[in-house]
Amino acid sequence: MNPTFNTLRVKEVRRETEECVSVLFDVTPELQEQYIYKPGQYLTIKREINGEQLRRSYSICAGLNDNELRVAVKKVPEGRFSSFVNDTLKAGDTLEVMTPMGKFTTEVDASTEKSFVFFAAGSGITPVLSLVKTILETAPKSDVTLFYGNKGFDSIIFREQLEELKNKYMLRFRLVHIFSIENLGNELQNGFILHEKVEKLHAAFLNGQTVDEVFICGPEPMIFAVSETFEKLGYPKENIHFELFTAPTQRENVKLDIPQKQVQLNANVKIILDGEETLLALDTNGESILEAGHKAGADLPFACKGGVCCTCKAKIVEGSASMDVNYALEKDEVEAGYILTCQAHPTSEKLVVSFDD
Repeated sequence: MNPTFNTLRVKEVRRETEECVSVLFDVTPELQEQYIYKPGQYLTIKREINGEQLRRSYSICAGLNDNELRVAVKKVPEGRFSSFVNDTLKAGDTLEVMTPMGKFTTEVDASTEKSFVFFAAGSGITPVLSLVKTILETAPKSDVTLFYGNKGFDSIIFREQLEELKNKYMLRFRLVHIFSIENLGNELQNGFILHEKVEKLHAAFLNGQTVDEVFICGPEPMIFAVSETFEKLGYPKENIHFELFTAPTQRENVKLDIPQKQVQLNANVKIILDGEETLLALDTNGESILEAGHKAGADLPFACKGGVCCTCKAKIVEGSASMDVNYALEKDEVEAGYILTCQAHPTSEKLVVSFDD
């Protein structure tokens, strides 16, 4: 099913910290099936603010057993959308909400027997909380270690929920706080989660322990520090998962599995969405397939336009295309013909792209 927007009523806006709220949506019975999600996935929300339509993606922070659709929104300095949600949005308002997306997830059931390690900082806890709760509640043979970085105790989002989980699953859930400003009294738990800190945390808490999956969500320097350190320690790259919300600045550190552009040509492009076809002419070095499709009147799905999410993912049915950047698709997906249309350009005279495959 292609991602679609629906109008959802806000059931509750709950203050989590001074600079973060969580938003609970009221999903009507006829829409329940469309909003079934996997832990770690996100919602894209659109709203017109001061005459401009804005789209932002926020991770679902509820576990599967919570039976609710809730996201957390941390107020960003000069952030128009996050400021609106934190300062103005209230219960009873409506928002346009896309159906759940995202691959920052894992399949677990009662038979899953794994050791999971999570690194989160600030609002990066949002998808992590959904995953941690689901693992602890669904997979009794699995255990979880969470390293969570913040400025201090007052900035911990979902502090009470995390403490409740720690008390309820004492033998299976280990929670380690790291503060950048407030002093916890020991060097290991003070500072930023960068390469040296990750090495010390691993030595103190994970040395000799089998780790099956590593999940990372937070600022870009932390993501690269954790992933690079664990790779250096011998952990398979395919078992290290991270969530990027913005295109990284350290591009040289990111493997871009993208076909390279060929010589310039004019192509005839066919876009298939929900069985309907849109035809357009497109230059190899011109605008992206997504932008051209929008100008031609096709309501193609998108969220970030930065090659970070998979909302605009489509499959090449005929022909070939290249991408400027790719931070979302796995190597096997690219090899199978999938592209991010926000980054893609035709490299054959005829190109057929389908959102329905």
